[in-house]
Amino acid sequence: MRETILLFHFTDKDKRNRLTRALLPLRMKIKEFTIEDYGKPVGYLAGMKELEPEGTLVEGEELPGELLVMAGLGNERIDQVLRAIRKSGLSVPYKAILTASNQNWNVWKLYEEIKTEHERMNNSSRHV
Repeated sequence: MRETILLFHFTDKDKRNRLTRALLPLRMKIKEFTIEDYGKPVGYLAGMKELEPEGTLVEGEELPGELLVMAGLGNERIDQVLRAIRKSGLSVPYKAILTASNQNWNVWKLYEEIKTEHERMNNSSRHV
């Protein structure tokens, strides 16, 4: 799979452009998606055509926040993406890596899982 960054609900055009510019030197494919795509498997959106959605697609609301998904990246490349985002000064709290476990999930499910995980990590770090 080609190294790809998937962007969901990046409605602030300036922020989206700054993020794209920050990631440009890494020479990865960057794909933006709209709510019409959220019911499809994230793996399919990343280019895994064998995961093509079956039957009627689920409909839901717009995501409450931004979500960035990294697909087809090794550990070093993931670190490079995270460094580029940090260096740009942008805040993207919800980031995910496409895995065998989540590739069949739709965008809403992935967002909820990442949000829950993010809250759990933030709560546990406050109790240390």
